[in-house]
Amino acid sequence: MHAIRLHEFGAAENLRYETVADPEVGPGQVRIAVEAAGVHLLDTSLRKGIVSGPMPLPELPTIPGREVAGTVDRVGDGVERSWLGRRVVAHIGQAPGGYAELAVTEAERLHEIPVGLDAGAAVAMIGTGRTALGILGFADPGPDTVAIVPSAAGGIGTLLVQYLVGTRATVIGLAGGKAKADQVFENGADLALDYLDPTWPETVRARYGERPATLLFDGVGGEVARTAVDLLGKGGLRLVFGWSGGQIEFDEEQLAERGVTSEVVLGPRMLERAGGLRALETRALAEAAAGRLRPAVHGFPLAEAAAAHRALEQRQTTGKVVLLP
Repeated sequence: MHAIRLHEFGAAENLRYETVADPEVGPGQVRIAVEAAGVHLLDTSLRKGIVSGPMPLPELPTIPGREVAGTVDRVGDGVERSWLGRRVVAHIGQAPGGYAELAVTEAERLHEIPVGLDAGAAVAMIGTGRTALGILGFADPGPDTVAIVPSAAGGIGTLLVQYLVGTRATVIGLAGGKAKADQVFENGADLALDYLDPTWPETVRARYGERPATLLFDGVGGEVARTAVDLLGKGGLRLVFGWSGGQIEFDEEQLAERGVTSEVVLGPRMLERAGGLRALETRALAEAAAGRLRPAVHGFPLAEAAAAHRALEQRQTTGKVVLLP
């Protein structure tokens, strides 16, 4: 089969498109003929040799990737043969191997892809979709909510905007560049702004008032978050799930005086609220199958994994990045 292998930590160019032996299944496992493989920002950190979050550095050489969708073409001992030929999606956990034409994982990780959902969308929902719904479990948006969503053209941001629109909340979406901001507006945001334009906070204040926001979904951090927090009114809530723009410190005393609170929502607390990862995955796929959430997918050929990594790192993508064998 063809696969992307990493022999040395470092630049995106270290991802090589190679011919390798087909993987074999063990007891309790299945093999998937991959139609789409997810690319995560975490993958770029691991490629550089940087430990990020709970994922350890892989042994080299390695085939990166932990999200795959496709058709089961082989099953191991102890696995029902009825899985053969079924279109499935799985988050394969800490064991990598997704950037390939064939991938092996435990049968217990499989979800059948709902009818009408393509492989790229299924991959988006099994990872990005479950995270978005987990984040939303810490909020109760409705018609009285004024929400700010930085990185609203990204995979998580796209889904957050759609969900919020469905609750009739007022949605202020931010994205880097006019083209991305236009996509955010087309996705349903009431106001979509380019955060690279330093006047964006004034536009928000002119439309909605001095400190109109009640809810901030912060997966960016940095100066965008600092400015957005200043737009939170009394009793406002900041939900933190990433720091791609850099971590920042706030004057907690000043925030407390305004009644503004921050919560970091990733990790065990999210899983406890949602009933576990599998429950989130099942719900995410159901939401997409019903058309209530529509993931944006940015595809690259499998052979161009290095280009996909560079584009993701340089914020040149929209939605979920996937590799297509």
